[in-house]
Amino acid sequence: MYEKELEALKKAGRFRERKLYSDQLDDFASNDYLGLAKRKKSFKKAVKMVEEYDTFAPRASQLVNGYHPIHRLFELEMAELNGFEEGMIVGSGFLANLALIESLVRKGDMLFMDEEYHASGVMAAQLLGERVVKFRHNDAEDLQQKLDAYPGKRQIIAVEGVYSMGGDLCKKEIFDLADERGLLLIVDEAHSAGVLGKNLLGIFEYYGISITDKHIKMGTLGKAYGSYGAYILASRTVISFLENRAKPIIYATAPSVFDTALAYSNMRYIRKNAKKLREKIKAHQKAVENEMGIRCESLILPIVLPDNEFALFMQQGLMEQNYLVGAIRQPTVSKPILRVILNAALPTDKLRHLLALIRLNLVQ
Repeated sequence: MYEKELEALKKAGRFRERKLYSDQLDDFASNDYLGLAKRKKSFKKAVKMVEEYDTFAPRASQLVNGYHPIHRLFELEMAELNGFEEGMIVGSGFLANLALIESLVRKGDMLFMDEEYHASGVMAAQLLGERVVKFRHNDAEDLQQKLDAYPGKRQIIAVEGVYSMGGDLCKKEIFDLADERGLLLIVDEAHSAGVLGKNLLGIFEYYGISITDKHIKMGTLGKAYGSYGAYILASRTVISFLENRAKPIIYATAPSVFDTALAYSNMRYIRKNAKKLREKIKAHQKAVENEMGIRCESLILPIVLPDNEFALFMQQGLMEQNYLVGAIRQPTVSKPILRVILNAALPTDKLRHLLALIRLNLVQ
């Protein structure tokens, strides 16, 4: 039934399939930025934490009886750490973006979204019709012009702290513009929480921004926090509104209790070891600058390649050298890239070797 479409994808070098990769490969591909997905001590602590309760699975939505004490414990500590009034656990980053955008942009409101915002936000925005305006990527001037051109009852801005494919940081000017105009600002911190800032809390801490009731932070647990799920931090009013209006929260089964406990354990580990982790991150970023001549502000290094076939060829060749990197193709990106994650748990010497191999193949 779909054979022709699949064949066209194969001819274009865009065919995808799930694969089981060896755990022996050095992981420079996943979003496990701090390597905590392999930290056995966190796993054991999470098991012990869950075993303290009679119920260890969510059973229902959060508004029925799926809301667990471990969920609440995580929310309270995460909100306090980041300086927000209230927090909410969510099933995934995809669901969190869907919840925020679909529910907060009401009739008469306008949403201004960075053109490189995550696919989950783009999908949610499609439900809003003409209430969405995209602005040029990381362009505060273009955003300002569009805010002037498209007034609304409420104007809401949606950006990412670190953009998932480019690895670039959201410009501080966009935060300043939202603050000057008193606008609601949604910040997807999936790729910046656990990576940026003195305490690795993310882009708000990195820029030294004082949290207000106009700020909304969404983050995932499946990246730097080495687990699965997501969270939303905001004012009590916004969280209460989401409880009453956000369909992915009202109608979805509550998040996994164990995964929340695992993220809680890893969150505490990051809090305790932020200085040591930050030093590893800086060492990796310095290695990229020395080996590639590129200043990397996050833990994402995109290397643009000429075509899809070469991207897959490079990925396979590096696997033969025991390195796993991402070969990202359309429609995720406009041009194929090798997406190298500067995994802070791996030695800097291995990262240098990987980069030297990439540079050698690019020259040939």
